[in-house]
Amino acid sequence: MSTVCAISTPLAQGGISVIRISGENAVNVAAAVFSPLSCQSIENMPGYSCAYGRITDASGKTVDDGVLTVFRSPRSYTGEDVCEISCHGGIYVTKRVLRLCLENGAKLADKGEFTKRAFLNGKLSLTQAEAVMDTISAQGEYALNSANLARQGRLFKNIKAVTDKLVGLLGELAAWVDYPEDDIPEVEQTALENSLAQALSTLDRIIADYDRGLVFKSGIDTCIAGKPNVGKSALMNMLLGFERSIVTDIAGTTRDVIQESVQLGSITLKLSDTAGIHETGDTVEQLGVELAKKRLDSAMLILAVFDSSQALDEQDKTLLEYISKLGKKLLVILNKIDLETAADKSELEKYGEVIEISAKNGEGLDEIQAAVERLFGVGDYDPDSDIFANERQKECAVTAQVHLKTALQSLQSGQTLDAVTVMIDYAANALLELTGEKATEAVVNNVFAKFCVGK
Repeated sequence: MSTVCAISTPLAQGGISVIRISGENAVNVAAAVFSPLSCQSIENMPGYSCAYGRITDASGKTVDDGVLTVFRSPRSYTGEDVCEISCHGGIYVTKRVLRLCLENGAKLADKGEFTKRAFLNGKLSLTQAEAVMDTISAQGEYALNSANLARQGRLFKNIKAVTDKLVGLLGELAAWVDYPEDDIPEVEQTALENSLAQALSTLDRIIADYDRGLVFKSGIDTCIAGKPNVGKSALMNMLLGFERSIVTDIAGTTRDVIQESVQLGSITLKLSDTAGIHETGDTVEQLGVELAKKRLDSAMLILAVFDSSQALDEQDKTLLEYISKLGKKLLVILNKIDLETAADKSELEKYGEVIEISAKNGEGLDEIQAAVERLFGVGDYDPDSDIFANERQKECAVTAQVHLKTALQSLQSGQTLDAVTVMIDYAANALLELTGEKATEAVVNNVFAKFCVGK
């Protein structure tokens, strides 16, 4: 493979930038642009060593000073010789150092190419490689823990254990079918059923954990709804901890959907502050109301906001009826408790848990957090559960699950072992694709195309 390079830190002004070079000529490329001051030559630097020096162009003119780190094959991230040049974090100087590397024989790396090379060189499984991006994008403790477990290889090991069991069964079945003249004992049906049931049980658990853990990993789509001027925007600002939505006493201030993410304890809420849902003759306001209803339809959690200083009216009751028919997880937020209470709390309690707050004074945030955690079973969730990194992995597991169920049903209904063997083979192939042991080139390319350049 050719020697490639890329900027591995964000391209923005900062303290330092890192340009990574990987491939058989990585050391030669680095030696052409970096003159060490703390050692005699880069070529003689051992792996896991650093040198301070000057970054120079073809004429010997100093571009910057910095630090070169050398990693020797195979003990590097990619499994190849790797050099990393740390320079000052200005955008121009970073691009200039990258251009020097390109001028001296390196090619620009594709998206995810360093991690792809780690996979191709046997440093990472495909599930571990995908977990790298999950580590980078993690927005909470559960997401980070899940990514770390996958990056350490636990998901790969658990799936591989199931795959090895299936491959072993296929070997026994093939030997018995293909060599009838040999004295090979027939595969015992009860033992085969138990083995298939155990493999299926493991997949069932991992798939169920994915569905439960997705909210902790990816965040909860949350819609703040209510009629105009009940304090929806004030609630969003309180959750965010800064003023994002405009708050006024004028009804209908918010006409579009405003979106932000907030960390609430161990959960990320992907918030949408919507226009007040009400009947209006204003064309622009009506468009905002329609957008709000669409957001309600797609949300996982709805925070329905009501004004405690006013008795519930027909608009409030119509909104509650509309939301209740959606079948979403719901928290009823009774705002403005700093004012004299006029709303009947008991009318709201039949729709869901009622949380009393004063968004204006910042009161009730802890109560909302506790209610959300109860609603999504944070206390019952095992943070050490295996969670698939993406839908590709889940789809492979579900495919294997379907084929194993069919194999078990076929066996129990008295069908031939040939039919059972075909289903087990399909299941094993799906799991081998999940881990990357039998993934097509197209699948591998698609996985790494979703990475950022420089990783």
